[in-house]
Amino acid sequence: MDIKNGTVWALCLLPCLAYQASAFEGQLHGTVEISAHERSEQTSWTAGGWGMSRFGKHSDGLNVSRATLEGRLDLSSAWSGHAVAQYVPDPSHKLGFTEAYLSYQPLAKRYQFRSRIGAFYPRMSLENPALAWSSPYTYQYSALNAWIGEEVRTFGAEFELKRPARRFRSKYDVSFLGAIYKGNDPAGTLLAWRGFAPHDRQSVINERIQFAPLYALMAPQLAQQGQFVEPFSEVDGRFGYYLGTHIEYLKQHTLRLYWYDNNGDPSVLNQNTRQYAWDTKFWSIAWRSKLSSQTQFIMQAMFGNTAMGERRGVDNDFNSWFVMLSHTWQRYRISTRLEQSKVIDKDVWQFDPNASQTNAVTVNLKKQLSTHWQVGAEWQYLDTQASFRPPVGRDENTYENLWRLTTKYQF
Repeated sequence: MDIKNGTVWALCLLPCLAYQASAFEGQLHGTVEISAHERSEQTSWTAGGWGMSRFGKHSDGLNVSRATLEGRLDLSSAWSGHAVAQYVPDPSHKLGFTEAYLSYQPLAKRYQFRSRIGAFYPRMSLENPALAWSSPYTYQYSALNAWIGEEVRTFGAEFELKRPARRFRSKYDVSFLGAIYKGNDPAGTLLAWRGFAPHDRQSVINERIQFAPLYALMAPQLAQQGQFVEPFSEVDGRFGYYLGTHIEYLKQHTLRLYWYDNNGDPSVLNQNTRQYAWDTKFWSIAWRSKLSSQTQFIMQAMFGNTAMGERRGVDNDFNSWFVMLSHTWQRYRISTRLEQSKVIDKDVWQFDPNASQTNAVTVNLKKQLSTHWQVGAEWQYLDTQASFRPPVGRDENTYENLWRLTTKYQF
């Protein structure tokens, strides 16, 4: 088991911070996941390889796959501070923040107002409601939400106005949200040059993510682009925004609809970081129905466009969807997810093919041993096609069967 360097540091940090938080008015929670997994025969994309799974042939078969700390500090009756720190072992030991923001929510009799200022996830996902933006259903998220965890983060301010059902004697809770932000200009890079991939690795703030060396990035038109992405960089000086609405009916059915536009100028390049601004915009719609007290149905779909370069030299439509059924009984939960994701190449740069497709089936079984301990097993089948593989002598189609056993401690 690999528990050296950053792993030991992260594990030692958890009880220390828990002790410190007890001196303040607030909360501190954390998780540690120890996983044994069947390694892919290919080098993972996390190490700059061509494999689409998170753990490739050069990764350890047993490790601390993720450790997190999520803290809240109440500053007044309306203001609070929030932060989420994460450790992951791949590709090298990485410890950093995934979210850090201030929240303002004054007391109200009828309509509720809330705002967030800082770095945080837009609340598009109904798959990731658990601690530190994780999923209670599967270990590896859908490719759709895995991409949000990689390349989408808000660095700005979000405002929400909510009409609570119980205060208006209504069957519906309704919220309207809007946000304005900077950063996140390179979002879309991984879709074009790696494709969608289901996994559970979230990018930390200021992280650099490698991808496999592409033939296209040797061409003069793209020679200034690095073989990596820094997804939360500010490149063009523009503000991006998103708008959303949440509707909940009798606490049984939930709808979340979002329009996201980073307002990037695709012609702008930061020569110091070797990152372009991508013009990325998409719709996201998520739905959850509680079919019974034990069974839930969840779906989400996303479709949009991303482009970069002079005259939108790289121009791709993309879409992704999943459906999931989750059932609990006694201390067990079983979840099954089907999904498909596509990137459609629309540009005329023949030297840079971007079309890809990812199909996946995931089945997860978990057992809650106690308040703090959980064990589970997960199987995932990946079928991927990528048009950028043949130019570097790789097969366009790959198939991967992945097994994972995980023990989780949460406090």
